[in-house]
Amino acid sequence: MTAAQGYRIGIDVGGTNTDAVVLDGRLGVVASVKRPTTADTGDGVAAAIDAVIEAAGIDPALVTHAMLGTTHCTNAIVERRGLGRVGILRLGAPATTAVPPLEGWPEDLRRAIGDHAYLIAGGYEVDGRLLAALDEDAVRAACRAMHGEVDAVAVVGVFSPVDERQEERVAEIVAEELGVPVSRSARIGSLGLLERENATVLNAALMRTLTQMAEGFVGALRARGIEAVPYFGQNDGTLMQLEYALEFPVLTIGCGPTNSIRGAAHLSGATDALVVDIGGTTTDIGVLVGGFPRQSAHAVEIGGIRTNFRMPDVLSVGLGGGTVVRRRAGDAGGAAASAGVTVGPDSVGYRLPQEGLAFGGGTLTATDVALAVGGAEIDGLSAPELDAETGAAAWAGIRELLEDSIDRMKPNATPVPVILVGGGSIIAPDELDGVAELIRPKHFGAANAVGAALGEIAGQVEKIYRLEGTDRRASRADASREAAERARLAGADPETIELVAVEELPVAYLDGQAVLIRARAVGRLAA
Repeated sequence: MTAAQGYRIGIDVGGTNTDAVVLDGRLGVVASVKRPTTADTGDGVAAAIDAVIEAAGIDPALVTHAMLGTTHCTNAIVERRGLGRVGILRLGAPATTAVPPLEGWPEDLRRAIGDHAYLIAGGYEVDGRLLAALDEDAVRAACRAMHGEVDAVAVVGVFSPVDERQEERVAEIVAEELGVPVSRSARIGSLGLLERENATVLNAALMRTLTQMAEGFVGALRARGIEAVPYFGQNDGTLMQLEYALEFPVLTIGCGPTNSIRGAAHLSGATDALVVDIGGTTTDIGVLVGGFPRQSAHAVEIGGIRTNFRMPDVLSVGLGGGTVVRRRAGDAGGAAASAGVTVGPDSVGYRLPQEGLAFGGGTLTATDVALAVGGAEIDGLSAPELDAETGAAAWAGIRELLEDSIDRMKPNATPVPVILVGGGSIIAPDELDGVAELIRPKHFGAANAVGAALGEIAGQVEKIYRLEGTDRRASRADASREAAERARLAGADPETIELVAVEELPVAYLDGQAVLIRARAVGRLAA
């Protein structure tokens, strides 16, 4: 390996462990490590970087790209911490005054966001006609009222995916008056005012959150002499460069499961399968289609908030290596029960090395069960003592929970190939009903970090076009050009960008002259 070819570091921060890998220029795995996730995630990331560089035995100066997949933004929403204060400018008065911004949000999350929400004259009809002229004076007055009290502004126009001009103008005014980052809804969500508004507000609230995480990540790299270009994983299993991620932090929310799905595809060579990623706390099941994660066709709730931006189609269940197993039936909240044993859904999480029976602790976990019944082995650990009846019942409960979850994600009753990844996948039996083939690829425990490091960059756009008096091919070409431009802005080499999908979807309540065009372009990392 030469400096010209370079190496990549991929890091994935989970709730229990932080995984890191080094890939060579041919995307082969040179080394992989697993370190406990720390209360300050930056410390765990730094420790993982040190460990994987040492394991790979490489000069840090030869690392050319570093990729991070993180649940940091997800945790900030769920735990209501570290969020920025957001000013909300909805361009829709007087038509949308009946339902104000943040309607239905949990009260604690509303307090974290702040109370600066303004309804301003503006917006468009669904067919592109002007609903109301933009009241620029009202925008400037709102900015003066928010001065010094917000960290970012969310701009949301009625049917702005049809026409973005009003949102663009408001963003210019906010930049002049406040000088804070602006999140525009037409670039984040699709049709559906309230869901798109929710996604835009969350994106604005996360701008400061991800900036702090990025500063720690870049600082850890530079302190170790790694001048690599930093990237973040996004929801569709691809990457985006740092500057793009800081503009669209909400796109990192689903990157954990998608990294695992992409890594599973790379390590196994499969392109169509179910991917079962078992961590320390949860099992995430996703669908691999053509080498990429299948995207959800439904609105997604995040932290109790309904949104409509693109997210992976993933089922999460409370089963992992640290899942607590109880000997008494009927415990509240048990995810599975069999013969006087309940399995989960609670977990000891990253405390497994301290609390699990096999590690000298006092809590019976799924990992202990797998070791006790001979379903798994861990170097340096002995199987804990467990009576045969409890072990068999718990093992059956784990198997039943996995089989039921897999059945829920299968497209039909036909057995499907399943790729097992994640450090907790040692708790899975070697045979499962309804599974055609069970694949455990090499480096399965670090599939999420491998997926983070692979390097495809994507751009996607959804826009409504009026076809009346317009060439349909010109509309498709316009959407395709914008998707390719978004891929370039996210960090793709323009010479490698390819259009991989263009869809035309009818728009409800409109005549046949309106169509929603969704275009997606993918390219390789820019050198």
